[in-house]
Amino acid sequence: MSALLELREVDTFYGEIHILQQVSLTVAAGELVCLLGGNASGKSTTLKTCLGIVRPASGQVIFDGEDISGRPTSHRIAQGMAIVPENRRVFGPMTVMENLELGAYLRDGDLSEDFQRVFDLFPRLYERRGQLAGTLSGGEQQMLAMGRALMSRPRLLLMDEPSMGLAPVLVEQSFEIIADVHAQGVGILVVEQNANMALSIADRGYVLQTGRIVLSGPAGELAAHEDLKRAYLGR
Repeated sequence: MSALLELREVDTFYGEIHILQQVSLTVAAGELVCLLGGNASGKSTTLKTCLGIVRPASGQVIFDGEDISGRPTSHRIAQGMAIVPENRRVFGPMTVMENLELGAYLRDGDLSEDFQRVFDLFPRLYERRGQLAGTLSGGEQQMLAMGRALMSRPRLLLMDEPSMGLAPVLVEQSFEIIADVHAQGVGILVVEQNANMALSIADRGYVLQTGRIVLSGPAGELAAHEDLKRAYLGR
């Protein structure tokens, strides 16, 4: 499969602090890749670098063959990236439908098929479509954040800690839906601390530690790796 997203030897800084150090990773078209690591390992910064919120001091971000390292976030969204941010970040004073419409703000034409796709994935959102997003449960807000991202018809979906703050049963449901989206051909890069769940649905994975990639490979191989099992899988 050809690479849809590539990070090539990326270094990023917050002021004087060196966050990402020579980070290289790829996500092929239609592939589900997980990025694992503990707190302050650089996972969220990696997603922000992909999206252009953080600019690399050196290295390249390549999307669909184009060097987008210097391109603004709006260009990246228009080219087919979308993000499900950490802690959902839905617009609380707006309804479910209004939040979904915002996800398609760069698109023209009839959105009825897109709404139907989202409601097929998340029937609860259809039931709550006129409700204010701020009154939804945490699990429902996660559904809304995913649905909002899908309204842009992304080729690459970036997901930041989708299991954070969810009850175990909702974590399982959330990852089942991520697997369903992947099955529809959307490329996904998911940042996650729940290594068990992420590796159970991913094609490949990377492990980030203090800003460096220390392990990478097929998800099954990573799940069986002794260092990873000790550090992240509780074995």
